[in-house]
Amino acid sequence: MNKLRGRITSIQSNDHVSLVDVAVSDDIFTATLLETPDDAPYLKVGNVVEVLFKETEVSLAKGLGGLISLRNRINTRVSAVRSGVILSEVVLEYGVYTLSSIITTGSIKRLGIKPGDMVEALVKANEVTLVEVEDGL
Repeated sequence: MNKLRGRITSIQSNDHVSLVDVAVSDDIFTATLLETPDDAPYLKVGNVVEVLFKETEVSLAKGLGGLISLRNRINTRVSAVRSGVILSEVVLEYGVYTLSSIITTGSIKRLGIKPGDMVEALVKANEVTLVEVEDGL
């Protein structure tokens, strides 16, 4: 599980759904949650949370241009590639954090991903979970 720590910067809620923005380093991560500040008191602007997302939910891109619907786009550097027959793990450096992406080995070959490459990590907002942090930053 990929885990980052950040601070909630904005919340939009309607009925039982919230769109929550969290500042991590110089980036904003967005989570679509099936809860609101009314039923989840940790959802408050200024609160520190952990941003969680599975390795299998991280897509990678090289030289991506134009606009796309994915809200979570972060620039990372490849530190390692652990190749398997069908799936491979790409270890990514993102500031002080280490992230992982598990994609097909065919995609690794097609994109020519190797250590040292700059890649963009992409995560859909509905694949991001937030967890309350009780001790702050």
